[in-house]
Amino acid sequence: LKALPDHALAAVGSRSQASADAFAKEHGAARAHASYEALVADPAIDAVIVATLNAALAPISLAAVKAGKHVLSQKPFVLDLAEGTRLVQLARDNGVKLAVNQNGRWSPHMAWMREAVLAGVIGDLISAHTAVHWNHGWIAGTPFEKIDDLILYDFGIHWFDFLRSVVGDRAQSVVAMAAPAPGQTARAPLMAQVLVRMEQGQASLVFDGATPHGPRDTTYIAGTHGTLRSEGPDLGQQTVTLTTAAGQATPALHGNWFNDGFRGAMGALLVAVEDDLEPANGAEENLHSLALAFAAIRSRRTGKEVAVGEATRLEL
Repeated sequence: LKALPDHALAAVGSRSQASADAFAKEHGAARAHASYEALVADPAIDAVIVATLNAALAPISLAAVKAGKHVLSQKPFVLDLAEGTRLVQLARDNGVKLAVNQNGRWSPHMAWMREAVLAGVIGDLISAHTAVHWNHGWIAGTPFEKIDDLILYDFGIHWFDFLRSVVGDRAQSVVAMAAPAPGQTARAPLMAQVLVRMEQGQASLVFDGATPHGPRDTTYIAGTHGTLRSEGPDLGQQTVTLTTAAGQATPALHGNWFNDGFRGAMGALLVAVEDDLEPANGAEENLHSLALAFAAIRSRRTGKEVAVGEATRLEL
């Protein structure tokens, strides 16, 4: 909410009146409700941000959509693709917009590269590769370390969504693996990698989540007419270079993933509402991003290549 200073928080809903009152006081909300059912029934509410535990996201979004509210859901907005398809159709039938907080799409470097690819600046996309090397050991002792496929799920879901946004439906199958790093104290493996088989192309993700020194974060996208390279020590410090036959260019990036990514996700929903369009981070497209993530997690668990769409549920 601190990432959205330009938006008024009309009301909040929580599991008790006491917690709702405390949250409303902290964030300046006009009203506090003791349940999400009461919140979505509030006639003064136009749009709802659903930010809760994964298993509760879909039921709350469903209630909001039924009540005629626009929704920005935390990710993943569903744990079952069939359930997601039904929710998308219900939102369409009720005339409301359903978007997902895939805020990585609005990190400055990812946003610039995505728009350049979609505008045809580098021609037809050949490959997309991301390699992240920085310490994720802070998860030790937190609820995050209870997620077996933390890297493929918590970080990877942003990468799968970004990949989907630039390759469309060309991804065919996924091979993934994960392993603990020497000396790591967190329970969940902090190293993971993914290979994506694409129609006339390939993609990969390498995540070294236990690298104690020399952090590095790079993305390389190759096309028939040029390449895009983003590089820096972390997600917040990136330099993008475009290379074509005409030479090289380095665009000026503005903002930061945190918190501009969250502004972008909410802004996309509001633009869609105002212009009556599908949100740039719409739930229907996000189902394809989730299919990639689900395939990667099943591949890691089975040791087999998994076709995109074969894994239809996420079980954590």
